[in-house]
Amino acid sequence: MTDDHPVTPGAGRMSLKVYNTATRSVDKFEPLEQGRVRVYACGPTIYDHAHIGNFRSFLFFDLVHRYLEWCGYEVCFVMNLTDVDDKVIEAASREGVSLEEHTRPFGEVFLADSTVLGIRPADVYPRATKYVDRMVDFVKRLVASENAYSADDGAVYFAIDSFSAYGELKGIDTSTLKVGARVDHDEYDKEDARDFALWKAATEEDETVGAAWDSPWGRGRPGWHLECSVMSVTELGDTLDMHLGGEDLIFPHHENEIAQSEAATGRPFVRNWLHVKHLFVEGQKMSKSLGNFVTVRGLLSEGYDPASIRHLLISSHYRGELNFTRQGLQASGSAVQRLLDFEHRLEEVPINDLAEESQLPDLARNALDSFKLAMDNDFNSADALAAIFVLVSEVNAELDLRPAVIGADRDQVLNALRSMDGVLGLLEVAHTSRVVDDEVTAWVERKLEERAKARADGEYAAADAIREELEEKGILVEDGPTGTRWKVVG
Repeated sequence: MTDDHPVTPGAGRMSLKVYNTATRSVDKFEPLEQGRVRVYACGPTIYDHAHIGNFRSFLFFDLVHRYLEWCGYEVCFVMNLTDVDDKVIEAASREGVSLEEHTRPFGEVFLADSTVLGIRPADVYPRATKYVDRMVDFVKRLVASENAYSADDGAVYFAIDSFSAYGELKGIDTSTLKVGARVDHDEYDKEDARDFALWKAATEEDETVGAAWDSPWGRGRPGWHLECSVMSVTELGDTLDMHLGGEDLIFPHHENEIAQSEAATGRPFVRNWLHVKHLFVEGQKMSKSLGNFVTVRGLLSEGYDPASIRHLLISSHYRGELNFTRQGLQASGSAVQRLLDFEHRLEEVPINDLAEESQLPDLARNALDSFKLAMDNDFNSADALAAIFVLVSEVNAELDLRPAVIGADRDQVLNALRSMDGVLGLLEVAHTSRVVDDEVTAWVERKLEERAKARADGEYAAADAIREELEEKGILVEDGPTGTRWKVVG
């Protein structure tokens, strides 16, 4: 929560509503424990770089994290890093390295990219390989309760007919399922719903990359679905207030998590399921074969600003369509620059505490009310962004009418702006990414001195060339009645 918080902490607790995939309705949010929220988010599988479709989800998770804290909740936020599953093993084997050697750099890059985009750190980033002993114990409980059984292929399967609520999250008609049919793959379609693997017998490939552990059923490894159940219950308890993920995880991953978790604990597993819609890139589904597989690192290398990426990926409601385009990124860059210019104008506006009263306090309060109404409505980031830009337009119009404003009035607007940005994170990321070191500052100042001399000598072509050189480096020069100023714009 920001220090300058113009609303009462905790004021949002009673009004937040979320769309719950399990109930297929927008429900009032009520955590299990008053004032405390337990959130588990499905993080990346670190066999490759996370792409911007993943980061659409991760930035939504960040909005949830930030807004819950903004509302005064104590938030326990856990995001896993999957470092063992079918895809990880295949990738490590292909590279001829161990699981740990293959996943470590991808995990480091993911966390670094998250920091660049302003994603608040989770309290815990559990990695599946560190919880295998607990997973073995979990499977033992399911076998003992006859919800699971060992098979002749050396694996242990969850018997979905032992859990009467199986299929309710996705809405599957289980009456046609063949009892005892099994699937050992991590990912499959709902048409292939059948008993799924909790524990898989080790293959030669598993042993080679270090993905095999001892168990009562012989050498093997956990199934992917089991991993999240064990990590979430271990870190947050038997019942989670929110479980976040992409819409592609509803089935089979989250469906299977519910079945095995509730069968093992005897308690409700998740109170609210929130799922993020897929991202399109230039109107197409993202895939390496189409050549539109876009990463954060790739966009940064193209010269795009982290705050622009963040803005675009939160610009649409998380359950709505979002099409990622380079043109959209440029528009997001302009939007972020507008916020920076507005903040700068507020900081520089002439202050006179004898000036006549203005509409600024009312505009600040109205913006905060609109912002909160939007975020309380299932984390509607599109409407929340609209609220902040309405504030920009209305305050700029008010400032245009006045030579000076009362300091306290100006401060209310600044506080409102920064409070809302405590959730949206745009100014925060822009300021962080546009920090200029002393060496660059000295270079810019030298160039401006050369430009000033060229103008004084009537060498306007040379002065224009220096200005263009600065703009190529992302430095915008502004000439005004009080002199020349410069700022970083990208």
